[in-house]
This record gives sequence, C-alpha cells and structure tokens, in this order.
Amino acid sequence: MAGLEPVVAAALVLLGLAAGVGITAVGPGGVLITVGLFAFTDLTPAQVAGTAIVTNVATGLAGTAVYTRSGQLRDPATRRTAVLLAAGAVAGTPLGVAANGLVEGRVFGVLLGAFVALTAVLVLWRRPGRAADDAPAPAAAGIGAPTAVAVGIAVAAVGAMFGVGGPLLSVPLLVALGTPVLSALAAAQAQSVVIAGIGTAGYLAAGAVDWRLAALMGVPELAGVLAGWMIARAVPAAALKAALVVCLLVLAPYVALHG
Repeated sequence: MAGLEPVVAAALVLLGLAAGVGITAVGPGGVLITVGLFAFTDLTPAQVAGTAIVTNVATGLAGTAVYTRSGQLRDPATRRTAVLLAAGAVAGTPLGVAANGLVEGRVFGVLLGAFVALTAVLVLWRRPGRAADDAPAPAAAGIGAPTAVAVGIAVAAVGAMFGVGGPLLSVPLLVALGTPVLSALAAAQAQSVVIAGIGTAGYLAAGAVDWRLAALMGVPELAGVLAGWMIARAVPAAALKAALVVCLLVLAPYVALHG
C-alpha cells in the first residue's frame, strides 16, 4: 500500500463503505471491493480475490449477528436455508479458488465486468406472482433442500473466484425462488462466513492476500454493514435496488474494459 495515491486510497475507502451498505441492505454489494481492487491497484487476479474475500469474514459475522438480533435467523425456515447454503459452500468454495488461478488479468476483467452486469440483472429480476419484498419470513419454507444446496455450491464457486461473499448472488437467486428479501439477506450472511473462511484459507496458502489493502477497505465495509442493516429496515426495497442497479451498470463496462 506504500505509494498509494491519496485519491485512490479515498476511493477504495468509499467503495468499502458502499460495499458494506449493499451487503446488508440489498445483498449484492461485496463486488464493489473486488471492483475497487481490480480497477485501482496493480494486484493480480488471485491477489484481488484473496484480498477481497478476507474482508468478508468480518462482514459475514457482523451480518449474521445483526440478522439474528432482528429475528430473521431465529425463524426455522430461514435458519434451515442458511444451513443448506453453507453446506453447499463447503463444496463450492474450493472450486472457485482453483478457477481463479486459471484466468489472467485481462480475462479476469472481462469476466468480472460480465459478472457485475449479471448481478444488476438479477437484482431487477422478479418472477410474476411472487410475494412482496416485505412478506413474512416463513415464505422461505418453499425452497427445497436440493435447490438450496445447489444454489450454495454455485454461489460459493463464483463468489470464491471473484472474492465476493454469499449475499451478492444468493440474495437475488433466493428472492427469484420466492424468498422474502429480509429472509434471503439473513440466510446469505451465514453462508458468506463459510465462503470467506474457506476462501481465505485457500488464497492464504497461495500467498495471495494483501493485508494492508484488506484493512483499508474492510474497516469501512464493516461500518457499512451495520449502516446497511438499519437502512434495509427503514428504506423501501425498491429504492435500494434501483440505486444498486445504477451503480452496477455504470461499473460493469468500466471494469470489463480496464486493463
């Protein structure tokens, strides 16, 4: 981090804060850490993913704690979904770490840009006739165990490859399958702890973690997680999603063309 320009450092701090807010307020937010590290530093794809995923350990624990306190993770259906997602993450995370090692910087940027754009689409997607975002948590019981485990594996593999946690993909996928937003957010926080823990171990073994940059972005990200939890309970879900979608669609082409 020595030699990092003040403007770049400030941009990384702001992206870290925004990422934390997005994680607990909407779900997809952690990708902003990966985007910032890739766009504003000279880290390799493995270092980008490894440094980013380290920050998800603390944010995942914080997110799990706040959603336990507010009651979502005390609901049996939501807790069951969280356990199944975490079980899938045990299998999927090592696959993602291995996949990261197969791509070079330019290819990683294109894939990351496509991933960011896909995330925006997933945030927007709602199947007709589904329950409203503020529907009660028990609606989550409609998700079958095989589906939840499959989502856990897929999300963990993609998340570990790019250094992001569970909420980024789990929340839009769970909502598309009929889970209320708050229940999906809560279950995804618990899954992210598993992804971050196993992913951190994998990238540490490869020597691909920059601890100073992880702290620079991770501390404001953690503050954002707490702020996002409060925002999610006070601001209409539609407004939160619209803001995030605009942000992601602006970032996607920039990241894809960055090299």
